[in-house]
Amino acid sequence: MKLTKLAASLAIAALAGFSTQTIAAVDADAAAALFKKNDCSKCHSVDKTKKGPSLKKIAAKYKGKADGQASIVKNITNGAKVKLDDGSEEEHKIIDTKDQAALKNLADWVLAQ
Repeated sequence: MKLTKLAASLAIAALAGFSTQTIAAVDADAAAALFKKNDCSKCHSVDKTKKGPSLKKIAAKYKGKADGQASIVKNITNGAKVKLDDGSEEEHKIIDTKDQAALKNLADWVLAQ
């Protein structure tokens, strides 16, 4: 019976647009500090498109996907080329940390926008 209630709760969370990763508590201060330290705001804003998409737009793209957190972590750690709105491409800046917990927290913070 308890397993059924857990499954129902997870299903409701999924329907609401949350993955199990985003349900976990996010250390917003630590994520914002890492965002600032790495000059992410040069290209990204919470709600406005700059050189890169807004965090809200990124969150909308990945929210509710089982691999949303992993996809964001991959994008901020591998330096892959990203296509900009003007059609040009450039390598995405790599976040300056190897701390997986900090990277996942940053991804969860983005997903929470």
